[in-house]
Amino acid sequence: MARIPAAERRAELVAAAVRVIAAHGVDGATTRRIAEEANAPLATLHYCFATKEVLFAAVFEYLAGEYRDVLHRSDVHSDAQNTARGLLRGVLEWYLENRDFGATILELISWGQREGEQAEVVYNEAFATMRTILAGTTTAAGRPVDPETIDQLIYVVSALSDGFALNWLVFTDAAVARAQVELTVGVLDAWMAANLGEAGAPAGRPVDLAPEPDMRSLVSWVRMD
Repeated sequence: MARIPAAERRAELVAAAVRVIAAHGVDGATTRRIAEEANAPLATLHYCFATKEVLFAAVFEYLAGEYRDVLHRSDVHSDAQNTARGLLRGVLEWYLENRDFGATILELISWGQREGEQAEVVYNEAFATMRTILAGTTTAAGRPVDPETIDQLIYVVSALSDGFALNWLVFTDAAVARAQVELTVGVLDAWMAANLGEAGAPAGRPVDLAPEPDMRSLVSWVRMD
């Protein structure tokens, strides 16, 4: 049997850990279970990762890298509104297509917050990536956007994507979730209308918003005067 390079074996074990954590949670993700999922001897796992904590740190790094790649792929290189809309839509669709990633991220964020600062590191990296993408953008009307408003916009995108991910994991109805992608992007549009001065969905991508009284109550928590 051909010997598998250590780097490849590590990658297989990390991918297996993602699946096991999604299925069984952090507490159920034993090293034996992860090794079995990767079709690797338990001794190989312990050779590649001295402890389960070291393995989980590698999983954190892998997921942060995946999230960073999604954000870069979703960058439409446009004005602030269209760029933020593209980032949010890209992340939501990524969650829809990769349910294991979403489940693993939520499990690890909770575990990481208890065990140290790894959860904060993941968020800080995501925020830094979005800040790099949005920095220097202007509104659709060509007005510059100040750094504080960029940070608020990043927070809104993150909060909306987290809420969507949690609902998707709880209810698991793909048809409903796809409709909720549009609703969630519509909430971002409402925030941008209040804080950037212009909004509206881009041409060809209409957003079916709720009647005005219902929408006001829905977005009141994200409005920043």
